[in-house]
Amino acid sequence: MSAIQVRDLVYEVPGKRILDGVNLDIEAGEIVSIMGQSGSGKTTLLKLMTGLRRPTSGKIIVNGVDIASMNERELDVARLRMGLVFQYAALFDSLSVYDNIIFGVVRHRKGITRAQLDEIVATRLAEVELPDVAQRMPAQLSGGQQKRIGLARALAMKPDLVFYDEPTSGLDPVTAMTIDDLIMSTRDRNHVTSVVVSHDLPSVFRISDHIAMLDGGRVVHFGTPDELQSSDNAAVQRFIHPVSTVPMVHTTSPPVR
Repeated sequence: MSAIQVRDLVYEVPGKRILDGVNLDIEAGEIVSIMGQSGSGKTTLLKLMTGLRRPTSGKIIVNGVDIASMNERELDVARLRMGLVFQYAALFDSLSVYDNIIFGVVRHRKGITRAQLDEIVATRLAEVELPDVAQRMPAQLSGGQQKRIGLARALAMKPDLVFYDEPTSGLDPVTAMTIDDLIMSTRDRNHVTSVVVSHDLPSVFRISDHIAMLDGGRVVHFGTPDELQSSDNAAVQRFIHPVSTVPMVHTTSPPVR
């Protein structure tokens, strides 16, 4: 069953078409990564699927409902079933880790008790393997730890869908692999559908059930990691093998005098 269906999606800004007839099906429980060169439209597609931007035309059917036709109040309700992990964590610097995690819960769940909030924080921190940081401030955490807290916050509302924007950007390989493991364990433990925007090829190939490759605002390939790597599409090959697809230019050096 499809958790997200994108149909004939177009997004334009003055003088430029960013997305040009995108079609995409993401099945429930999958990890689907969206990759492409800078300017290919992948981050714009993520913002459209989360209702942060509105398309010029087309449909975005999430859990059977077209969010592209919703008003703001309806979108606010739909977003309660979505978690978003931002590229730079986007934690509130003035709030503790505890208060960052419960921020959305307190706003949207009336009558929730302190004991219930304590349980949510403890559960989510355990899931991201940071059980003892509830009272720390974001500035006291490393970049990788902040991203893990961002995931804990996204999971606090028990979403059906989790969207990740460049989750391993700026991280060293070991920390990036930890984030990869958390994305996969989050999917398995919470049965969520995961959409990951990334240009980190090792990460994408490691975590993804399917990968959508964007080029020029269009999906030029959709398939498993193995299918993508064996694709004969020129845009795909340029992206995953950038050195080998650039012609070598041979020059003759002047003689040394």
